[in-house]
Amino acid sequence: MKTLRIGSGAGYSGDRIEPAVELAEQGDLDYLVFECLAERTIALAQQARISDPQGGYDPLLSERMRRVLPFVGQPDGRRRLRVITNMGAANPVAAAVEVRRIASELGLNPKVLAVVGDDVLEVLRREPEQLLDNGQTVGSLGGRLISANAYLGAEGIIDALRADADVVITGRVADPSLFLAPQMFEFGWAADDWQRLGRGTLVGHLLECAGQVSGGYFADPGFKDVDDLARLGFPLAEIDADGEALITKVAGSGGRVSRATCTEQLIYEVHDPAAYLTPDVCADFSRVSFTEEAVDRVRAHGANGRPRPEQLKVSVGYLDGWIGEGQMSYGGPGAVARAQLARDVVLKRLELTGVRLQDVRAELIGMDSLHGPRSTVEPWEVRLRVSARCEERSEAVRVGNEVETLYTNGPSGGGGASKSLRQVVAVASLLLPRHAVNSRIES
Repeated sequence: MKTLRIGSGAGYSGDRIEPAVELAEQGDLDYLVFECLAERTIALAQQARISDPQGGYDPLLSERMRRVLPFVGQPDGRRRLRVITNMGAANPVAAAVEVRRIASELGLNPKVLAVVGDDVLEVLRREPEQLLDNGQTVGSLGGRLISANAYLGAEGIIDALRADADVVITGRVADPSLFLAPQMFEFGWAADDWQRLGRGTLVGHLLECAGQVSGGYFADPGFKDVDDLARLGFPLAEIDADGEALITKVAGSGGRVSRATCTEQLIYEVHDPAAYLTPDVCADFSRVSFTEEAVDRVRAHGANGRPRPEQLKVSVGYLDGWIGEGQMSYGGPGAVARAQLARDVVLKRLELTGVRLQDVRAELIGMDSLHGPRSTVEPWEVRLRVSARCEERSEAVRVGNEVETLYTNGPSGGGGASKSLRQVVAVASLLLPRHAVNSRIES
């Protein structure tokens, strides 16, 4: 029986590169998938594309492709390796051009195709009455609206694979769909084979966060020990034609694949295990179980599926003011008391000088920034952080400035001041009918 091998090369935009190269070189893969697109990431990418029409794709695209393209194809008689990634972000076509440029520099000539159609900004602009999940309408955002991207499913990627693409670059595609598409293509699964699609979606969900399922974000010394975490190996799946899968990693790489790591990843970002909604299927993970067949070899059982939703989720990005921040450290005896006084001073100064702010947060890192005022131990050092969200950039600038003035106007012993300013790109969601969104491939 044919076995498909799919590896996960990234779990987010800034992920490590070396484990992906290890998979490409030693994983004997059919497909290497880079999942690099969070909801807010694509809004930021759309903002970057406004400044540079040829930009808007993942900033690590060039480096990642330079490292793995030499393994794409069928070198040395091994399996033909193909790459699928959503690193196209806001500009898959430009990303495909960049991949071809890198390939040319390396003396390679892979077939690179882009999947487009997820950008539905113009659709929403024609329907300003559409209601977002935060209670606002699309029209109320006015000129602050910068992006609207629908979550595509496996269909466009399958079309690109049918066109014999070596590298498939997408924009906003649902994370597990990146992994489901090659399974549907290779095994010929029908678009309404709900059980197999549910199983294939489980594979995608387990692999989509890369190192999380192989021991990353799992380790807890003394409770859940993971060997050689610095050399964490990213996961791969061995899948048969019925969608039954075994999760493992490259032999000798760091990390751990176990029943526990798989179980933690199974419930990650899942609201209802019996109804995990994707563009391809309503997956049912409620009866999933895991069996450890050997060290770092875990078999997944029990996924199912039901007909897919008739609507697609759309992630909408918009500008929502500015955040100004300042920080200052205090150390030695009485550090906490001096930091608390500094905090009181800054908050009073923001009030006295009339800084117009919407939200403010003032905390002592290491004391009350995560759990509130709980600690009874006096540390030898503590860092004050004050941040506020303002509608106007000029107002947000004043927040960091007030913290910096503690150097000469605040309690003794302050040092290591820093200040920052950033524009807020907020994200909200809505649903669109499936027929309003159409994917297609472009070269």
